[in-house]
Amino acid sequence: MSVTAKAWNGAPPRRPIPRSSDPEPADWRRNPRRGRGAQSNESGRFEPHAYIPVDDGWSEDEPPKLETTVTFERPKTIITRNDSPDISFDRSINPYRGCEHGCIYCFARPTHAFMGLSPGLDFESKLFAKPDAASLLEKELAAKNYKPRTIAIGTNTDPYQPIERQHRVMRQVLEVLARSNHPVGIVTKSALVLRDLDLLVPMAEKGLVKVALSVTTLDPNLARKMEPRAASPQKRLATLKTLAEAGVPTCIMVAPIIPALNDAEIETILARAKAIGVREAGYVMLRLPLELHDLFGEWLEAHYPTKARHILSLVRSTRDGKTYDSTWGKRMTGSGPYAWMMGRRFEAAAAKLGFGREKLKLRHDLFAAPKPAGEQLRLL
Repeated sequence: MSVTAKAWNGAPPRRPIPRSSDPEPADWRRNPRRGRGAQSNESGRFEPHAYIPVDDGWSEDEPPKLETTVTFERPKTIITRNDSPDISFDRSINPYRGCEHGCIYCFARPTHAFMGLSPGLDFESKLFAKPDAASLLEKELAAKNYKPRTIAIGTNTDPYQPIERQHRVMRQVLEVLARSNHPVGIVTKSALVLRDLDLLVPMAEKGLVKVALSVTTLDPNLARKMEPRAASPQKRLATLKTLAEAGVPTCIMVAPIIPALNDAEIETILARAKAIGVREAGYVMLRLPLELHDLFGEWLEAHYPTKARHILSLVRSTRDGKTYDSTWGKRMTGSGPYAWMMGRRFEAAAAKLGFGREKLKLRHDLFAAPKPAGEQLRLL
C-alpha cells in the first residue's frame, strides 16, 4: 500500500465507483476492514492536500487493528442553538465528537473535517469527550435570561456510544437536567441508556423526557456491516421494550431508509415496535453530504458490489440527481417518486398500527434554574 498526495481547492474529490468487473480492485474491496464502518481514511475537505492510499500490489495482508483514542475537548459553551424550520428542536447538546458505533451512513461524519481529521476511519476512532459538559450546562441553565425548551441529545453523535461507560459525560448532563426539571429528548442506538433508568423514570413521571432508538434493519448481518459497533437490532428492540415497561415514552426511528437495501423492512420494523409498546415513530431518507458520498460508495463496493450502482442511482433519484440536497423540508425526506413512495408506505404502516400523528410534548413549566455554587453555600 502506498500513499499519494493530491491538492484540491476546498472540495472533497468525488471518485467514480468502480465496476465489480474491474481487473484491479481497490484494497478496501479485497479486504474490508472488520469491526469498522468506513473503508478508508482520506483527508478532510479543509486540508491543503488529500492523502489517498493506493494499492501498489505489494501487500495482501489485512490492515492493522485500529485503536480508539479519546481526547478531551473543553468548549466555552455546551448548548448548541439552531433555527432550522424543519426540525422540532432549537437547541441540542453533543457530549462527544465522533462516534465509535461506526455507522457508515452517519451524516455527522463530515463534521470531523473541522478538527483536521478524516470523516472516514478517524471519525469512528479519534473521538473527543467534553468532561466539563455538566458544569457548563449548569452555568447556562442558571443564566437570568435562559428560557427552557426541550434539549435534544444524540441528534449528531450518539451520547451512549461505548466510551460513555468510562467517561459518563451523558450521565452527568442528565443529572443536571433531572435536578433542574428540564425537558430532554434523547436519540441513541445503545442499550447503555438503560443504565440511567434511575434518572429517566422519575423524569418521565413528570413529563420531562422521551427516548428514541434508531432501528435501521432487523437483519443482524446487515447491521453488523452497516453499524459495526452499535447494539444489535434485537437488543435495541429489547431496550425499547424495557423503557416502555418502565413508563418512559419511546419512539422508534426507521433511519435512514436506504433504497434497495433496507427499504423493504419499513412495515416490519414498525410492527415490531408497536408490539412492544413504542408510542411514536419517524423516518429519515438516506442523505450523503460531502465526504460521505465517497465513504458510502466504498462501503457498498466492499460489501454489496453488485448492487452499488443501483443503490446510488436510487439515492440520486431522491435528491434531484444528487446524493444530497440541503434544502429545508427536503433533506430529511428527499423528493421525487421514490422518496414519495417511501413516505407514503411509512405513513400508511404507521396509521394502520395506530402510531399517533401528535408527538408527545414535554413540560417546560417545572423548570427550576440551578443555583450558583456561592448562593448554595450562603443558604447553608
